[in-house]
Amino acid sequence: MLQIRWHGRGGQGVVTAARLLGRAAAVYGGKFAQSFPSFGTERRGAPVTAFTRLAEGVIRDRSQIYRPDWVVVLDSSLLGNQDVWQGLGPGGSALVNAPRGLAVSPPPGVNLYCLDAAGMAREISGHLPVNTAMVGALAGLTGWVKLEAVQGATADLLSPSVVEQNLRLVEASFRWGEKIRKGGRKE
Repeated sequence: MLQIRWHGRGGQGVVTAARLLGRAAAVYGGKFAQSFPSFGTERRGAPVTAFTRLAEGVIRDRSQIYRPDWVVVLDSSLLGNQDVWQGLGPGGSALVNAPRGLAVSPPPGVNLYCLDAAGMAREISGHLPVNTAMVGALAGLTGWVKLEAVQGATADLLSPSVVEQNLRLVEASFRWGEKIRKGGRKE
């Protein structure tokens, strides 16, 4: 089983990212998946957490993810919050939306991958949110979900007016992650 905890701010598409990966795995990838958010009455801009579980078989656990295999951070301003790193131990991995040169200090033994998803989104469309870039990158890094599955889920879940740009963003970020997984250098 692969357990992922997503962190971002309200309005950044954290919940959509978790749903998108789950749908890609379950509907297009032949796996079992769960995705669910955790937030209260917060408003736009407040910290939001979401969760995704992927497995080859039935998932019986319905609790939040306390010991994630991966943490995905859509907003690097949250990195100072201890909740981001909670439960992520040696051998775990973190994918952070961060420009090159940003000082990121994960717990010891955690594999860190930094993608300038905001820069990639600006380059592709000028204004897209980073959530689909982070989903594509995570799929590429883990190898659990194929590019075509993420593209299918993206087309299903997003508004037709933004699908084409997001598909290009998903492909670019997936290729970035896939290159690293296959032996390329970490950014």
